[in-house]
Amino acid sequence: MRLSRHTDYALRVLIHLATRPERLASIAEIARAYGISENHLMKVVHMLGRAGFIRTVRGRGGGIALARAPEAIGIGEVVRHGEPDLNLAECGSCVIAPACGLNGALGEALGAFLAVLDRYTVADVTRRKTDLAALLGITSESAMPHGPVPLPQPRRGEQGGANELPRSSNGVWE
Repeated sequence: MRLSRHTDYALRVLIHLATRPERLASIAEIARAYGISENHLMKVVHMLGRAGFIRTVRGRGGGIALARAPEAIGIGEVVRHGEPDLNLAECGSCVIAPACGLNGALGEALGAFLAVLDRYTVADVTRRKTDLAALLGITSESAMPHGPVPLPQPRRGEQGGANELPRSSNGVWE
């Protein structure tokens, strides 16, 4: 099985964000780090935001950040959101489909594949944060030139939604 480029990029975005969860990142920064298209990455970021994996902050100083702790984002969950069609073969139009056992075997294989991915989170695949940051060109100085970036509070009367990041006692988004 091969994941689509869309899902591959979605996982890369989450890995990038988990490498320095205390700060916002831009789409341009992530695209540069991986050498991938900014335009394609915008579509990926849109999907991740709609699915509740990331939070976007508009305006000057805006960017994207994880909406949940890396431990709460399952790799299998991300793959399911990124892959709209996980069928391994198109058996529906095949003349032998009614008597063939291949579809059942492929379904079982897909289930095993997703079961393994379900055992891992973004935190699991980003344990070597220092190495990842170095490979992505993220340094403490370049990542946070003015310290942690506080994200804006919800407007008066708004409740923090599912994409709200938790704040620490000093008011900085965690």
